[in-house]
Amino acid sequence: MPSVTARRRCPDLIFVKPRFDVYSAVSRQIRAIFADYTSLIEPLSLDEAYLDVSGVDSARAVAEQIRARIKTELGLTASAGVSYNKFIAKLASDQNKPDGLCVITPANGPRFVESLPVSRFHGVGPKTAERMKALGIETGADLKTQSIQFLKAHFGSFADYLFGAARGMDDRPVRANRILKSVGAERTFFTDMTDPKALAESLENVLEALMVRLERSGASGRTVTLKVKFSDFRTITRARSFAAPINDRASIAAAGQALLAALCPVPLGVRLLGLTLSALTDDEEGEGQLGLAL
Repeated sequence: MPSVTARRRCPDLIFVKPRFDVYSAVSRQIRAIFADYTSLIEPLSLDEAYLDVSGVDSARAVAEQIRARIKTELGLTASAGVSYNKFIAKLASDQNKPDGLCVITPANGPRFVESLPVSRFHGVGPKTAERMKALGIETGADLKTQSIQFLKAHFGSFADYLFGAARGMDDRPVRANRILKSVGAERTFFTDMTDPKALAESLENVLEALMVRLERSGASGRTVTLKVKFSDFRTITRARSFAAPINDRASIAAAGQALLAALCPVPLGVRLLGLTLSALTDDEEGEGQLGLAL
């Protein structure tokens, strides 16, 4: 919930400021451990990444060594998923949390996917899951019974991904040197918000996450975009562009807050806020998390 709401409900609440500089430093240490095993690393967020170790004798052994080193060198637990493609490796990395290892072989992949609720599938959010449920699709097995024509009729371009995922298929490579087009962050709220002060404060929390990702990417950009999703799921964006690239907190915050203020008072409750910096220069890798596509 928004911090202003939390304080209203609990006046004696103690807020502890996030230590994003520490989180970034630890993330770099974890990625240095990854680099001892492969150069093919695709970061997803501060604490997760895909690793391609297809050239080694045992991906399981690599995952076990990495987890042991993170525990010994950093005092942290890490969960890992080992499989033959990114889609299933991501699912496997969530399977035995916390501090777990899950290995899904090619022989077991399709059966594993069939057993899962579609809400676990990467890219299937709450709204899409609701639409699927209305169509009688609640598990991977349900999804597998649908034809590609049916899926395209209901889910458009997302159909090809869903059709392959239901069969344990995913041919996306680990992109170690992907070029960023934008860096962003967003937050979904449990209760819809209308209070301008609460919205402004929540946008500051989104900005904190964005600044961590910008620091890690080393990128600058010319366009700040505000994303707002309302309680009826209608989504709008508003953008401001600069003559020269920026990446400092003050400029991004001022642009984002000005864009938000121009929308207030909001006609409906807001359930999501997002901030993105695009038109990037000096791009490096993007984000980074700890599910290992080994």
